[in-house]
Amino acid sequence: MLLKCRYIDELTGSKGVVFATGTPVSNSMTELYTMMRYLQHDTIRDKGLAHFDCWASTFGETTTAIELAPEGTGYRARTRFAKFFNLPELMNLFKEAADIKTADQLNLPTPTPIYHNVVAQPTEIQQAMVQELSERAAKVHAGIVDASVDNMLKITSDGRKLGIDQRVINPNLPDEPTSKVNLCVDNIYRIWDEGQADKLTQLVFCDLSTPKNAAPSKRAAKASAGNLDSPELHALEMLAERDGGNDEKDFTVYDDIRDKLVARGIPREQIAFIHEANTETRKKELFSKVRSGQVRVLMGSTFKMGAGMNVQDRLVALHDLDAPWRPGDLEQRSGRIIRQGNMNPEVHIYRYVTEATFDAYLWQTLENKQKFISQIMTSKSPVRSCDDIDETALSYAEIKALCAGDERIKEKMDLDVDVARLKLMKANHQSQQYRLEDNLLRYFPEQIEQNKGFIAGFETDMKTLAEHPHPADGFAGMTVRGDVLTDKENAGAALVDAFKEVKGLEPVPVGSYRGFQMSLTLEDFGRDYVLTLKGQMTHRVTLGKDPRGNLTRIDNALNGMSDRLTAVQNKLDSLYAQMETARSELGKPFPQEEELRTKSARLAELNIELNIDDKTPLEQMAEDAPRAEIAKSVRPSVLSKLQAYQHDSKAKTEPDKTKLHKQEER
Repeated sequence: MLLKCRYIDELTGSKGVVFATGTPVSNSMTELYTMMRYLQHDTIRDKGLAHFDCWASTFGETTTAIELAPEGTGYRARTRFAKFFNLPELMNLFKEAADIKTADQLNLPTPTPIYHNVVAQPTEIQQAMVQELSERAAKVHAGIVDASVDNMLKITSDGRKLGIDQRVINPNLPDEPTSKVNLCVDNIYRIWDEGQADKLTQLVFCDLSTPKNAAPSKRAAKASAGNLDSPELHALEMLAERDGGNDEKDFTVYDDIRDKLVARGIPREQIAFIHEANTETRKKELFSKVRSGQVRVLMGSTFKMGAGMNVQDRLVALHDLDAPWRPGDLEQRSGRIIRQGNMNPEVHIYRYVTEATFDAYLWQTLENKQKFISQIMTSKSPVRSCDDIDETALSYAEIKALCAGDERIKEKMDLDVDVARLKLMKANHQSQQYRLEDNLLRYFPEQIEQNKGFIAGFETDMKTLAEHPHPADGFAGMTVRGDVLTDKENAGAALVDAFKEVKGLEPVPVGSYRGFQMSLTLEDFGRDYVLTLKGQMTHRVTLGKDPRGNLTRIDNALNGMSDRLTAVQNKLDSLYAQMETARSELGKPFPQEEELRTKSARLAELNIELNIDDKTPLEQMAEDAPRAEIAKSVRPSVLSKLQAYQHDSKAKTEPDKTKLHKQEER
């Protein structure tokens, strides 16, 4: 694709390629660089940004933050790309090739979404399994498990399955009535029942535990894989579906949900799996049935039911049973229902989470990715560097807090947002203060003096013009190239004849008129002859080929001085008013300073409280080792030496015993 884009650019002068997408940056900052490489290859090469390392070091910054550990227990410090520097330059460069239109700018007639976060409590079995995931992860981090036996990819896969339903791990485990799947079934049935009259439809997204008995054909599978943007993601999804082998073949979330809905009274033919439509013809037929309301519940994965599926006509609810890997995937899911052509003014989006499981880490990952994507796609911040969070990221943070089951995390997320917002506001306030100070010291005085000079110049020129009036029914006369011409026709013709001497932007003196010196220039790439009349001020007139018309234009320009004088006087009055306003605003403190101080202090306090364990597994294992093993590798501290000395001085009567004790300590 890159070769084709560059070839077309060569043929068309870099104007022959158009990309159109709703999610140009769906997962990481590398995608923005990739977009620039396709569409702005010569531009970034000329600026020395053709290599990703150069691009990333110019615009990106790595930040370290405390986050939930992936196994769902405890916290850890992690360094990631989550911030941008030189944001104005980055956006200016990108916008040379990108026309970014966000939903709030377009104001399309789409339904209003209402979001519902449905939280399921973990069972005792799930809690035990989460603990086991934590132990497995610690062993993998410590390097004491061979990668062929266990690895983070396998742990991640098991964690995602566990977050959906414990039966995905082991079909023999009990079906808990309060599980995420059963809460979803309750909502689907209720909405189905309420929408009977209008045949309202619903979508259910679930990327894991997909139906195995309706495997698509090789051709369809190939087409599906082509929708993925990286082989790693495809491999991860395939592993997630395949891992577990025979243990999973008797149970899938899809079949479980359909069986429960059928048992409650929904006709089986009204519930469909996207996986059953394994050809383009079958897909078109299925989508038509959903649009007409014959199929009321359609279930599928992001990759099969995401971008490009248009079944929004009767959609009233969408259910996110699991969290996808990328914010772009979640946006594509929502885009199926928040879409033009939906007959419902309001739609409902349900997001299901199981508290204190891997769900928390998944939503946190989405939040971190969405942070910088939102900066790029909106560029709301006027400051140089930005790590602000937008509304979309806030909903991710809220879901993450619900999953984690710790109210302090929810408080921390809210404070993160408030402190970031207040810091941006303070930065803007400080920038404004500096700007006001600079304006009062330099800009306003310069502009006022300049405009005073303009007023004096116009008044002098108007006096000169009044001293050289036209006779009552005659012509004041014009000097052109040394000849004093009192006839209007001759003066106009001589002025046109003087055009021959003008070669470019260098002024050529041609004479005088009514007390003003005249000079000619050739401007606008040789198109226009411009006459400049110079008194105290400069008065410019574009001339044509008509001698009489040129003299009329010159008189009109000179007579228009009074209007120009009035405009300058108004501007001077405005400058005085602006200067007074600036004086009153200068020195005002930041109005939310106390709020920022209080919230920053509370946030720092929470960060310390939540940083339960920021040690690596190796450090933790070292602490858990026998004390004698540590003693061999650690030198005694100065404090321990002093304590030993005090003990020695108090126990002079037992010198041998003290000596032996000190030796044991060493």
